[in-house]
Amino acid sequence: MMMLLMTVAITFMLPMIIMLLATTLSKKSINDREKSSPFECGFDPKSSARMPFSIQFFLIAVIFLIFDVEIALILPIVIIMKTSNIMMWTLSTMTFIVILLTGLYYEWNQGALKWAN
Repeated sequence: MMMLLMTVAITFMLPMIIMLLATTLSKKSINDREKSSPFECGFDPKSSARMPFSIQFFLIAVIFLIFDVEIALILPIVIIMKTSNIMMWTLSTMTFIVILLTGLYYEWNQGALKWAN
């Protein structure tokens, strides 16, 4: 029982001592305004956080992500071609590609792919 109490005491005291030493030794002696200010990509952190961005760029990025995920879904189709029924494989692959092309045509028709007006 005494061994258990001693282990628990050491378990709590050792991290406390290490944390106390770390906080006292890591204190900076000189606080410089430039060193303590955040630096993000050269932008002034005191200015407005809301910066305008192009909605077309956002739409192109979303379309890219959607088609990127769909490419990841198409790649295993080639692998299962040898082990599956060729008629069902062709039908499911063509259905998937037709759905992709329909989505692409819809985006093109809506003008989401036009970068400049």
